Amino acid sequence: MSRWWKIALAIAAALPAVFLRFSGVAIPPPLAIAVFGGAVVASAFLLVWAGEAAHHDISSSLATAILAVIAVLPEYAVDLYFAFTAGKIPENGHYAAANMTGSNRLLLGIGWPFVALLFAWGLWKRGERPRGVELAGSRRTELFFLGAASLYSLVIPFTRRLAWYDAAVLLSLFVAYLWIAARGEQHEPELIGMAKQLGDLPRKRRRVAVTSLFLAAAFLVLLAAEPFASALVEGGKAFGMDEFLLVQWLAPIASESPELLVAGVLAFRGNGDGALGTLLSSKVNQWTLLVGSLPVAYVAGGGSAAGIALDARQTEEFILTASQTLLGFAVLLDLRLAIWESVALLVLFAAQFPFSQTRVRLVLSAIYAAIALFVIVRRRAHLPALARETFAGFF
Repeated sequence: MSRWWKIALAIAAALPAVFLRFSGVAIPPPLAIAVFGGAVVASAFLLVWAGEAAHHDISSSLATAILAVIAVLPEYAVDLYFAFTAGKIPENGHYAAANMTGSNRLLLGIGWPFVALLFAWGLWKRGERPRGVELAGSRRTELFFLGAASLYSLVIPFTRRLAWYDAAVLLSLFVAYLWIAARGEQHEPELIGMAKQLGDLPRKRRRVAVTSLFLAAAFLVLLAAEPFASALVEGGKAFGMDEFLLVQWLAPIASESPELLVAGVLAFRGNGDGALGTLLSSKVNQWTLLVGSLPVAYVAGGGSAAGIALDARQTEEFILTASQTLLGFAVLLDLRLAIWESVALLVLFAAQFPFSQTRVRLVLSAIYAAIALFVIVRRRAHLPALARETFAGFF
């Protein structure tokens, strides 16, 4: 019973947000960011623990895909709130794009290098030679769909909007990804911490516990997403900060920190495939399900059927995100993320912050794209295996 207190602690951290939401008490935006952001983080921990424990009951590939979706549900809730309300509050369309591009770049620019470098450090601490992370051959499924979504995403900056046809393509890619992942084999998962405590329960009790955590986390996400998103915007205005940047980076850091923490622990303990594989699947989910859901939420909230228009800033953010994603696809073509590749991804990610000029950010996008094309050409021999192993058994 030594670890059950962690669930109680996560729920306790979310209780102030529950009280404030139902009491209607108004608090200053900075405090609201902390309180409702705490509920978002708490819900993310509950979702990660429950999602990992679910590996016992479904195929490993599908469990990884579902866990990757579940782990970023708080991120989705914040972003979809902005998209849903953008029809009535036009500026929220800017924030939806900011949150989407920030979460995608954060995951690849910090998340991937984070687990690769922790994996190498863990090997070094155990007296082994540090090396990059090697992925299992089954990860080609995620990589195939990341590549397909990356190619399609290059079209969006030319149309300068996220429209219904973008949603149709990207959501279809996500459904196909889940369908193929569900056909994978089931393996005994390697769980740690609270997830292992849940996974070790008898089947009936485990399923009840996992379902209860899912429901509790979903309740917290729905309760906290709107006030957290609103507090980010109001807090930025109150402090004279660029609220676009606050929404772009603070919200993803809060909602994705539990997933990055779990992946980091797996990497440090030597499970590089599990750590990087989960973040790869999250990237696929964000670049298909999240991006594809924004036009749907926009129309559902009363927005135009033409979709969310992207202004100059949003377009350049999307170009930078798409080119970074293409590079991420390229470096994993050989199913290996080397240490030097991790450092390169991290350096390129950090290079965007000292410069806010459009020209500099477009140059950085061109650098991403040029390196990606060079790497793809160098590793083109790996391309046929993506489709062959993804659709093995279908033809």
